[in-house]
Amino acid sequence: MKKLLFLVLLISNFFGYTQYTSIPDVNFEKALIVLGIDGGAIDGKVLKANVSGIVSLVVSEKDITDLTGLKDFSSLKQLNCVKNKLTSLDLTLNTALTYLYCDSNQIISLDVTKNTALTNLVCDYNQISSLDITKNTALTYLSFSHNQISS
Repeated sequence: MKKLLFLVLLISNFFGYTQYTSIPDVNFEKALIVLGIDGGAIDGKVLKANVSGIVSLVVSEKDITDLTGLKDFSSLKQLNCVKNKLTSLDLTLNTALTYLYCDSNQIISLDVTKNTALTNLVCDYNQISSLDITKNTALTYLSFSHNQISS
């Protein structure tokens, strides 16, 4: 009986943790609270159910340095994270993304090869040294001025 109880508690803890998306950046979580996506106190996490259906996310000018957790925004089509302090941006699991505005950050590299639905990409004023858009055949608008791209 004790072994069964232990197993039930262990499994319930495991599933309890998978219901949340980790949001380690306090400013990102504050922005999610203001938008009504997260509720309550800042605790470094948000319910996955609250983020999986989000289609558009505007978190510009929030002093965000890390958008960890964005991978669970599986329905995300539009992301505006302009004028933050991002040095990296992992969008490999955000394959529904069509609009990306990430200009005026400090992004060093940007991989959009898995974001084949992208139609608009604005990544001006970053530190990007290379940008592969060969797989972004739906792209109709691209702006990447003031970066470190040499060719």
